[in-house]
Amino acid sequence: MNFEYSDKSLKLQEKLSAFMQAHIYPLEQEHAQFVEANPWTNPPYLEKLKVKAKKEGLWNLFLPITYQKHSPGLTNLEYAPLAEIMGRVIWASEIFNCSAPDTGNMEVLAKYGSPEQQAQWLTPLMNGEIRSSFLMTEPQVASSDATNIETSIVRDGDDYIINGTKWWSSGAMNPSTKMYIVMGKTNPDADRHNQQSMIIIPTDTEGVTIKRPLKVFGSYDSPEGHAEIILDNVRVPATNLIQNEGDGFRIAQGRLGPGRIHHCMRLIGGAQRALEMMCQRVTERTTFGKELSTYSSIRQDIALSKCEIEQARLLTLAAADKIDKGGIKAAKDLIAMIKIVVPSMTCTVVDRAMQAYGGMGFCQDTPLAGFWMYGRFLRMADGPDEVHMYQLGKNVVRRYSKIEKQEKYL
Repeated sequence: MNFEYSDKSLKLQEKLSAFMQAHIYPLEQEHAQFVEANPWTNPPYLEKLKVKAKKEGLWNLFLPITYQKHSPGLTNLEYAPLAEIMGRVIWASEIFNCSAPDTGNMEVLAKYGSPEQQAQWLTPLMNGEIRSSFLMTEPQVASSDATNIETSIVRDGDDYIINGTKWWSSGAMNPSTKMYIVMGKTNPDADRHNQQSMIIIPTDTEGVTIKRPLKVFGSYDSPEGHAEIILDNVRVPATNLIQNEGDGFRIAQGRLGPGRIHHCMRLIGGAQRALEMMCQRVTERTTFGKELSTYSSIRQDIALSKCEIEQARLLTLAAADKIDKGGIKAAKDLIAMIKIVVPSMTCTVVDRAMQAYGGMGFCQDTPLAGFWMYGRFLRMADGPDEVHMYQLGKNVVRRYSKIEKQEKYL
């Protein structure tokens, strides 16, 4: 692959960085104070920033060029460095309508949704008029294996009736969230990868109950939040089913590939900023009569962090390039690799920065604790490390054992 960014991407990077500098960084402390004092409330300045982002052409940048009329025309590779820039402030991606879980839901609707579903839900999502949530994980089963999902989706005349309990439904607590995409089973007796389907449920549908918000390391992650949701005889029109019965697993696989690029590049943005903050901090503090930056252990931590960030960045860009050229199936091993490597790298790099920062690195005065939480959470979300290593290891064994058997008989 060519590791040089396109002119289009470079121009957008410059524009996006300038926007962040002018409008996002100055609000970090105000934002932290607001969301803590006003849970489940969107700060008033968010909509004003979104209007500015739209006017500057920094809107819906995530949707790949393959989506044609819905896309701003970027490849996954061209968008990747933009996601990194947004990741330097955890909540920034929403300003550009590039935040999860909306990005994944918009991709699902753009790729698999009917014209009616696109008109009702995709258009307002892409306009930033509403937000959405994705309901897959369940408390009673190991949901890292999607075939375990127990929520039932049963046809009843012109409707479907949905029953089940979901949790870790990201974005479900946001007051702007108006629809869920729900993964459940339409045919438990079918082949294990053809049992699941996806269906759209408006949030105000009778039978939908938000049981509670879930904290992540003691934080509500407001205003998005993560919720436990009860679906009790929820009835929706059959036209709310996305594609056909049994297509849910295939749709989920298509949804997760680009989303993992986005998550990983945002994490890399957080790690990169943590490293920069660490370098600044160690030139400003002294211990035992010496500037921190002169200690060998500090320099080693900085050097290792630089190496690890660059390795993770190049691996993620390679995955994005592979998706662009060969599709998600061709990139599956690289996607697994970045999901294994990047969250752990972020936690390691941010932890070093927190240690060098001292007490300030552990409180709300810096974004470091938030970066660490995001990295640690992503080691579990979208599939835990173990699942990706299991599948990647299986693929590698299969590939190289075949080569060795062939060479043995040459």
